[in-house]
Amino acid sequence: MVDFRFHTPDTAPDGSKALLAEGARKYGRVPAMYAAMAEAPALLEAYDAIQDLFMSSSFTKEEMTVVWQSVNVEHECLYCVPGHTLIAEMMGVDPAISRALRDETPLIDARLEALRAFTLQMVRQRGAVSGDQVEGFLSAGFDRQHVFEVILGIAQKVMSNFTNHVAATPVDGQLEPYAWRRRA
Repeated sequence: MVDFRFHTPDTAPDGSKALLAEGARKYGRVPAMYAAMAEAPALLEAYDAIQDLFMSSSFTKEEMTVVWQSVNVEHECLYCVPGHTLIAEMMGVDPAISRALRDETPLIDARLEALRAFTLQMVRQRGAVSGDQVEGFLSAGFDRQHVFEVILGIAQKVMSNFTNHVAATPVDGQLEPYAWRRRA
């Protein structure tokens, strides 16, 4: 296994130094995932930008959480599931939503469950969803913009999930209480 470096603002390539410093300012520390991404400044910059773009989408905080955690759980990202559990908590998302997503149990809210189902269809079918699947999503109260915003959220999570798998990113101390493993 390749041993990847987790950078600090002092050890990072020049193109990542400012982004790591901003991450430390924003989160009170450099998240381990950012420290791994810093090896490729373009990846860190792209991730930071796509996260901001998804956060400015038309989705509510609950809907963003559903997209993020559906992908994180599907990809079994041991860093991102805890990370987005904490983020959901900080955003004031109902803990029952986080529990259902982490445990892969149905969401009580039918609209949110439709969003989870559509997100998973997009991931599992690599975007090749059927017209009927799109219609089912739209009939749950979403619009065409949401279809493409799901793609945006998936793109964000592919960047982070794949980074964490390749780099074997350790769960930061702050995330340890939210550690997750898929149930057998």
